[in-house]
This record gives sequence, structure tokens and C-alpha cells, in this order.
Amino acid sequence: MRSQKTLGWMAGMAALAAVAALHGCGSDDNNSGAANAPATPPAATPADAATASANIQAAWVEIGDGNQAIARVITRYVPTADAGPNGACPLLTVNGTASRMTLRVAPATAPLRTTASAPADSKPSEFPVSVCEATLPAAATSAAIGTQALPLPKATPQRIVVLADTGCRLKKADNAWQACSDTEAWPLASLAATAAGFNPDLVLHIGDYHYRENACPPDIAGCQGSPWGYGWDTWQADLFKPAAPLLAKAPWVVVRGNHEECARAGQGWARFLDTRPYDATRSCDDPANDAAGNYADPYAVSLGGGSQVIVFDSAKAGKTALATNDPQFIAYQKQFQTVATLAAKPGMTTTIFTNHHPILGFAPVAGANPAPGNLALQSVMSNLNAQAYYPPGVQVALHGHVHDFQAINFASAHPATIVSGNGGDNLDVALPDPLPGGSVPAPGTTIDRITHHASFGFLVMDRRAPPSTGWQFKAYSKAGKLMATCDQTGNTIACDKTGFIAP
Repeated sequence: MRSQKTLGWMAGMAALAAVAALHGCGSDDNNSGAANAPATPPAATPADAATASANIQAAWVEIGDGNQAIARVITRYVPTADAGPNGACPLLTVNGTASRMTLRVAPATAPLRTTASAPADSKPSEFPVSVCEATLPAAATSAAIGTQALPLPKATPQRIVVLADTGCRLKKADNAWQACSDTEAWPLASLAATAAGFNPDLVLHIGDYHYRENACPPDIAGCQGSPWGYGWDTWQADLFKPAAPLLAKAPWVVVRGNHEECARAGQGWARFLDTRPYDATRSCDDPANDAAGNYADPYAVSLGGGSQVIVFDSAKAGKTALATNDPQFIAYQKQFQTVATLAAKPGMTTTIFTNHHPILGFAPVAGANPAPGNLALQSVMSNLNAQAYYPPGVQVALHGHVHDFQAINFASAHPATIVSGNGGDNLDVALPDPLPGGSVPAPGTTIDRITHHASFGFLVMDRRAPPSTGWQFKAYSKAGKLMATCDQTGNTIACDKTGFIAP
């Protein structure tokens, strides 16, 4: 009888032979600059069982602190006992040279922990997959895992797709059961395919990737058979499978949402998306470590040409103002002090602050005046910067969390604010049109104009042609219909439509 190792090698050879004639996940470049599209992998990919396409569940590139490009893979390959610590990981071929990726975290079932749901409506999080990673060198001109080519970052991306709040909501506490099998009710798969067709150089996801928290009731037809809980099967269904076209098209910048805090899908966030090295004390597996797992230092991603994005983790932000001695106030104060340092970087003409919770945006309330921006974060920011809220140097703020689109230009000296939280989860009601008199998202702010809609869609950022600086923001429907165009200059945006936009 052949050994398990020999059988594994033969299985890998067979799998590779079966896909040898297929093309990698290629991408058409847009007309805005040098190609970042995945290159065709080398013809002679080394035969390796761990690299067989049948084992690779997802593969993508994300951008972390200091513009570090990180290749990530989720694999179900189970190596032999003598394969070594990275035996589950595939070979990554960069510029024609193959090397083994490094194991980020091995398969595990995390014991049931305290969650946002009652214990009877929760379960242990099962992760029967390995996560592997490798840092891509700045000189990389091609990268591939077997037959699957990976998208490479551009130093000066010209087009960025922005989306947020993309998962399918299954939540007992709200009696909210979205029809996950209906592409009209939950359109992420079609939306991602449409957005990928715009050939972005970068994708910016502003949080809330995962929503399937509780089991679908037997009398709700639209979500029957859906996985639920916080394990791999739900992450695959809510993000990695439907968003595959966008993951293959361009590198991602990932922002954490409140649905990825430790008492919710934080375990999957730590395993799959967090750009920092995996750390058991920040894994969200043990509630005793949530004070570490729920917070992270901000970092900047350079967009070249004097633009940068600051990534801020507000996953645990509540809805009420914080006392100055509250541990959460102290944690966020430290984070905003880092934001001030990043925003003061010399040579920046456009600094875009991005976090999940709208700070100077609105939250629509059915039958009532809209609620203001996040009071917890405002309390910290006003302590540091009074009613300016943001430190000097921030021109634009991008958010999700509220499930609509908002583009707000201020008559006061505040950064233009855009909310793009309409990527798939149940939509919020529309904001009143016009806004009730005196409506402001925070004390000391004065709104000049607001453009908004409450239908599914995404945002596209196009770099403005020289000698202009900054970006043009275009709001699209899920099918790719242009809804509004907003030109940014400094901390102002001018949109071609004002008020509510009908789908």
C-alpha cells in the first residue's frame, strides 16, 4: 500500500494536470496607468500537492501598514505529519521563483465564547482551514499560486472601488432574516462582479463583512440552508465566495467594522483579514483578552501623488459619549493621536480618513429626524480638537455602518464626508428630503449640501487628472448605473445632484 505522503503527491499531480489548460484569474487593466492585472503564471509551475487548485479556497492580496503587500491564502490541504510547520501552505511564485508560504494560523475549533447572541443561539466557531501568507516584494512584477495569478499593487492607483456592509443579515435579536439565496434581496455577488468590471487598481472595504449570526428559522424560506455562526463556512458564504471577482481583480485595503468585534465575527477577522501578524491574545477566542483584540493602531496606506488613506479601527465604538476616564476613551484617544501624526505627513495634499462608523454623517431613523454621527468617537475627538473634531490635514472621511449613501459638503471647516454602507446588507430607510431645519451631525458643523440615496450600490474613486489634485467620487447602483458624481477639492466636494436620488 502506498504511503499517505505518496498518495498526497499523486493527488496533487492529478489536480494540477486537470487544471493545466485553464487560465489564471486574469484582469483587464484600465486606461489609467501601468497594469496591476494578475500576470499569467509561469508555464512550469512546480508540482506540489499543497499548491493544487482543488485545495485553495480563497487567495487575495491586501495592503497593510507602510504599504506592505500581503498575499493570503485559505486552504483545506492537510499535510502529512512530517511536512513541517508550513506543510499546509502552497508555493507562491513571484517573478518566476517559487517559495513556500508561511502558516498564519492552523485549523481549529474555537470553544464557545460570550457572543452578541444568547448562548442558545450561538455555537463554537469551526475553522477547518489553514491560512497562509507571504509578504510580496516591492519589485514583484508577477505573483501566482499554482494557476491562479494574484493582483499586484500600483504605486499610484488611479481607480478605487469602495464598499461596505456587504454580508447577509441573519439576526434573531432583530427578527431580521435576509433572503441570502435571492440576488435581489442580497446582491453582493452581482454587485462585486459589476464593480470588478470597472477594473479598479484597489478595493477599499470599510467594514462589516459578516452578518450571518444566527440560524435561519424553519419558516423563513429565503435563508434556508444558510450557514450561521462565526466559523469558516459563514465567512466563505458572506465574503470570500460572492466577492471572489473583486478579490481576483485588485489588492484590498480592509477596515474593520462593528460586526468584526470580538463578541461577533472577530475570530474570523483575526484569522483571515487583520493585516497584523496573528497573535493568540488578539484572536478574540478568549473574552479575557477582548481589551486587546478589539482595538488596533491606525496606519496609513499611500496612494501616491500626495494622497493617502488612514485606516482606523472603530469596531467596538458604542453609541453614547464616553467619559474621559473610560478605558475605551483612553484607547481611542491614543488612536486619534496617531491619526494626527499620520495626517501631518509632509507632502500630502489629500488625506482620506476611513473608519466604519460615520462621525460627521447621519443615521436615518424611520418616522423621526435623523440621528447625528457617532457620539462615542465625537467625544474623544472634541477633547483633542474641540469642534474641529479631525486633526489638521484630513480632507475627506469615508465610512460605512449606515446602510445608505451620503455625500456631505460642509459650509463649516470640516472634511467632506461620504458614507457608502449600501453594499448588500438590509438597507436603511432614506434620510428625510430635505433635511429638517437645524439638522447637523455634530455640534459646530454646518451643512452646505447633502446628496443621498437608499439603494444598493458601491462607490468608485477616480484620481483627478493633473494639475488638479484629489479625487472624483462616483456613486453607482448595484447594476452599475451612475447615480451621482462628486468632485473633491481640498476638504470640499461638489456633487452634480443634491438631495435624495431615486434609484
